[in-house]
Amino acid sequence: MPSASTCPPIILASSSPYRREALERLGLDFRCLSPSIDEEAMKDPSLQPQALASHLARAKALSLLPQFPQAIIIGSDQLVDLDGEILGKPNDAKGAQQQLQRMSGRSHRLITAMEVISPEGCFHHCDITTLHMHALTDAGIQRYIERDQPWNCAGSYRIEAAGISLFVAITSKDHSAITGLPILALVSILRKLGHPIP
Repeated sequence: MPSASTCPPIILASSSPYRREALERLGLDFRCLSPSIDEEAMKDPSLQPQALASHLARAKALSLLPQFPQAIIIGSDQLVDLDGEILGKPNDAKGAQQQLQRMSGRSHRLITAMEVISPEGCFHHCDITTLHMHALTDAGIQRYIERDQPWNCAGSYRIEAAGISLFVAITSKDHSAITGLPILALVSILRKLGHPIP
């Protein structure tokens, strides 16, 4: 088994603190760099939610490849799919309130796509989690928004914080994917690429 020092460096193509914290759990050395893409401009309305998430994850990783051709580059993207409609980040309290009112009492899919580009090849993974939300009151939504302030979270909830209380049930193969990076699949990929984990 190669040592970590002989493996290609790892670049996480993300400015998300949630993805950084997820990758830190593995105890690996890595760098976080913002991908150089215009994400909004790349959101092709003709693509289905899963295809769009995969497209954006790959674009993020590819954007850093010219700078780091010998690195392992991890790109990830996450979308909320409510009956075929994509819900993005709410950006403010009003947007969060509107999203949570729409999802109240309903199920939605959280799609987390990941692209890993390396000198040894490319690897793709897509995780789909189904979340069943409680029927929420307007007062409950307001209390939740004030507590978690989920402006930068797709779907307007932070499941690793008080957002967990919004749900009746969660169906997922990899709970870590909910916060933006499917760690179970990533560990398998990194092992294939020579990183000793743990």
